[in-house]
Amino acid sequence: MKTIGYAAQSADSPLAPFSFDRRELRDNDVAMEILYCGVCHSDLHTARNDWGWTVYPNVPGHEIVGRVTAVGPAVTRHKVGDHVAVGCMVDSCQECDHCHNGEEQFCREGNTNTYNSPDRQTGDITMGGYSKHLVAREEFVLSIPETLDLARVAPLLCAGITTYSPLRTWNVGPGSRVAVAGMGGLGHMAVKMAVGLGAHVTVISRTADKKADALELGADAFLVSSDGSAMEKAASSFDVIIDTIPVKHDLNPYVPLLDIDGTLVLVGQVGPLAEPSTVPMILGRRRVAGSLIGGIAETQEMLDFCGRMNILPECEMIRMDEINDAFDRMEKSDVRYRFVIDMASLDEPTS
Repeated sequence: MKTIGYAAQSADSPLAPFSFDRRELRDNDVAMEILYCGVCHSDLHTARNDWGWTVYPNVPGHEIVGRVTAVGPAVTRHKVGDHVAVGCMVDSCQECDHCHNGEEQFCREGNTNTYNSPDRQTGDITMGGYSKHLVAREEFVLSIPETLDLARVAPLLCAGITTYSPLRTWNVGPGSRVAVAGMGGLGHMAVKMAVGLGAHVTVISRTADKKADALELGADAFLVSSDGSAMEKAASSFDVIIDTIPVKHDLNPYVPLLDIDGTLVLVGQVGPLAEPSTVPMILGRRRVAGSLIGGIAETQEMLDFCGRMNILPECEMIRMDEINDAFDRMEKSDVRYRFVIDMASLDEPTS
């Protein structure tokens, strides 16, 4: 299948129109026309090779909403015309203990990422959702509740599940005391998810600039991390802290905010942190943990939960040819709170 998209050709080149082939359908494949694709910090990091493992040309995009255009003969879950979604994974071994437990993100053989990852059968590098079409294995194609606005669903496939999964893992529900550190694309979803689960939610931010937004999104309280007195008063106040801060930072101000047996979960920064002190962890049996998206079953659970609760991200719609400006703005945190590309804006590239 011939298709078009936007690709980075090197770490320092802007994304630009790119023509390429999608594979022929295998028996268990679903083909779709992409309608919307979210813009994630991971797309920016990968396009610019910040993590050192990018293969070029690179077509990013792993928050995908589409319409089914064809299915393989063995497909039973989806049919032509269905609205469907694809997140960060498009395959896994399906045989290991984690795959059998519905945690394909931890596949012992490594899951196949939606982009920048070798196909399990051919070894070809996967290309993501900044494109007109996608072909994916049926088991990794998700159903979208009819109650949700398709134009705003895409960020749920990464930002949504990235914040929902740790809240479920650490049993957040009515009566839980949850704090969210940082309130960008991930953070605002963490607030909405935790509120939807019935928790008492506090947003932690360096300044009071986002207090009105936090309360409007449903948070119960706001804590300014640069206010030493307020931070001291908040000691031992939380059962779970979802840390969405996407850069190297110091955990030491946050860990003492946890109550005994509390957990701080890292979902933002992928890489080094400032040197932590073990004192509050040892004295309070507190934990610092990490979390990686979620399995396919849990992602479908999250979509269904959002459908029941009408939880959707706050989005700014852009054209495909505005992606480089969007990357620049995302680096400056100049977005409220997620960019979504309207893929109808992707025209045939000129030769």
